Amino acid sequence: MVTIMQACDSVRLARIEKLYREAFPAQERKPFQLILDKRAEGDVEIQSIEGESGQFYGLAITILYQDMVLLDYFAIQPEQRGNGIGSQAFALLRGKYAGKRFFLEIERTGVEAENALFRQKRKAFYLRNGMQESFLFVRLFGVEMEVLVDGCSICFEEYKRLYTDTFGETRMGKQIHRL
Repeated sequence: MVTIMQACDSVRLARIEKLYREAFPAQERKPFQLILDKRAEGDVEIQSIEGESGQFYGLAITILYQDMVLLDYFAIQPEQRGNGIGSQAFALLRGKYAGKRFFLEIERTGVEAENALFRQKRKAFYLRNGMQESFLFVRLFGVEMEVLVDGCSICFEEYKRLYTDTFGETRMGKQIHRL
C-alpha cells in the first residue's frame, strides 16, 4: 500500500531533494529553494510517496494555479521501480486532484534523442495510467516537452500563464515557447 504525505519535515524534504537532484537533469530542475519558497506561498505542493511503514518511495511536486494542477516532478526511487508503486502513487495523485485540470510535461517523444527509448517508456507509463495526449508541444528552458492531460484541455496561453504568474514574467516569460 502506498500513501502520499505532505513533506513538511526536514527528513522528508531532505529525501525528496536528494531524489529530485538524482532523477532530473540539471536543465529541467528549478532551484529547490524556489520550490520551497513557492510552497510557502501556497503555489506548490511537495509530497512524499511512502509505504505503510513510512519507507520513502518517491516524490511528487505539483503547481497549483486557478483550476489547474501541473504535476511538475514525479519520481520513484530506482530500486522501487517496476513493482507498481509508481502506478499506485499516480492513481492517488489523480484522485487527489479530481475536479481540477490535471496535466504534466514529459520530454518530447518522436524526436532524435540520446534517451529516446527512456522517453517512450515514460510516455507509455503515463498513457497506461490514464493520461492522454494533448498535442501541445512546448520548449521550456530549451527542452522540447509535450503535455499530457487527464481528460481535460489546456491551451498554450493558460499553460504559459501558470508559469509566469507562479514564477514571474521576468524568470519565465522568455523561457516558454510553443512548438
